[in-house]
Amino acid sequence: MPRRRIGFWYRFAAVICKPPLVVLLKRDWRGMENIPAEGGFITAVNHNSHIDPFAYAHFQYNTGRVPRFLAKSGLFNKGFVGAAMRGTGQIPVYRESTDALSAFRAAIDAVERGECVAFYPEGTLTRDPDGWPMTGKTGAARVALQTKCPVIPVAQWGANELLPPYAKKPHLLPRKTHRVLAGPPVDLDRFYDREMTPELLKEATEAIMAAITRLLEEIRGEKAPETPYDPRRERIEQRRRTRAQKRRTGRRGTQPSDAEPAGTRPSDAQPQADRPSGTPTARKEQAQSRAATRKEGLDT
Repeated sequence: MPRRRIGFWYRFAAVICKPPLVVLLKRDWRGMENIPAEGGFITAVNHNSHIDPFAYAHFQYNTGRVPRFLAKSGLFNKGFVGAAMRGTGQIPVYRESTDALSAFRAAIDAVERGECVAFYPEGTLTRDPDGWPMTGKTGAARVALQTKCPVIPVAQWGANELLPPYAKKPHLLPRKTHRVLAGPPVDLDRFYDREMTPELLKEATEAIMAAITRLLEEIRGEKAPETPYDPRRERIEQRRRTRAQKRRTGRRGTQPSDAEPAGTRPSDAQPQADRPSGTPTARKEQAQSRAATRKEGLDT
């Protein structure tokens, strides 16, 4: 595959990052033939570790088509980090934009210039308990439908074994293998030249995520769940469970307690006939009863 001009900053980043990656991770990389040699395109990659962007960038760097990742626009104004981000051609995402499509205008421009733009469609580390891809956000689909560029699905596994999602300490031994499988372009032809409605974008995103999941099934040698983990649905369910728990707790709080309220004497809570005759309260009531009987006799 012909290598395009990479530039100083990307080579500088490779000099820094590649040696530790080579030491920490063995490599099982397949599907490089599916990476276009020319023209702009998108790669859509699953995300299961904080270090997999570096491991995946190593794979993509070796194809000769370096990736341009999307990152918060604020990072581009921070000293050396900002200089490196700008120098390596990373894509600023303007989160303050109210127009969903214009938030990706830099990504669209990069694709139209013939660059590779790497998307993590899940938008964050997977929260699926078994590490499968979650439902995706629509950014990659928006750019793909706007530019009609190829979308290359990429599945990766292994960086998450070195540093599991949300873990703070890596598992260095035994040495892990970073497995990558790039597939052929996702067929999005049926979505072109149609109004870009939320429903259309959702369908296109589901097609992209399904392609990534199939590749990951091949890497792992097992089947993914039929329904992808949906963080939004899980949050709704969690709120519903919390409300139900509060209602149950409230009902229990209004039911009579087995214990007597503070300050209440057991004798006061008993029916008169059941009270022991030796208690002060019982003796007082008996005296009152005898006095009432004498009064009735006098009245008669």
